[in-house]
Amino acid sequence: MVSHTGERAFKCEVCNKRLALSYTLKNHMLIHDRERAFSCEVCNKTFTRSTDLKIHMLIHTGERPFSCEVCNKGFTRSSHLKYHMLTHKGERPFSCYVCRKTFIQSSSLKLHMLIHVGERPFPCESCHMTFTRSVDLQHHMLIHTGERPFSCKVCNNKFRQSSTLKSHMGTVHKGERAFSCKVCTSKFTSFSSLKSHMLIHTGERRAFSCEVYSNKFTRSCDLKSHMLIHTGEGPFSCTVCNKKYRQSSSLKYHMLSVHKGE
Repeated sequence: MVSHTGERAFKCEVCNKRLALSYTLKNHMLIHDRERAFSCEVCNKTFTRSTDLKIHMLIHTGERPFSCEVCNKGFTRSSHLKYHMLTHKGERPFSCYVCRKTFIQSSSLKLHMLIHVGERPFPCESCHMTFTRSVDLQHHMLIHTGERPFSCKVCNNKFRQSSTLKSHMGTVHKGERAFSCKVCTSKFTSFSSLKSHMLIHTGERRAFSCEVYSNKFTRSCDLKSHMLIHTGEGPFSCTVCNKKYRQSSSLKYHMLSVHKGE
């Protein structure tokens, strides 16, 4: 029988997580019982599925295959792109009933609620600090182990968190073209840009073809942008004069050149 008080009577002996139902605990235990057979060769992190390892490797390669058509921001997962698109629509469908703060994801709301209830269910066994998320505990544990799994491809400095590496790249190596093509000596500011460039030499560059003309493109988002020529759509609209543009960059240029100072 499910408790109406919200009591979580069933506790996992491995990670101390509490669950409301016995069969939910049983399903949860499969996470701990399952063999983590897929290991990252860079940072030794292990995974239960090969697909999870492939997604994880994108952190080390810098690849972000899912691109936002509005602002060109890249993501490692399609689900992250899906949630990101809500920021452009202005949608924040999940609301905290205590402080009325709104969120794009239900998981963000769930994490936020721990602030109000004071729960920090993930304790460190070395120094007894507690955390609201398991991922925060994992990051914290690197202090005790001394591990620095995120390495700068330019100067080989190592960092505990990917965000610190990203900050390092943006401040120390900003604008630096440290990634060189071994075929034509072209240089790039990121590994992902170099990898995209290499498609020129391998012949794989233009995999996305326009069905109207014979134009070919490297990325699906470039093809979608090109197709607006044929459909006549202008999804980016000026809020001042309502003029429409096919690309956000064209709208930005219009705003700066025509309406600057208005």
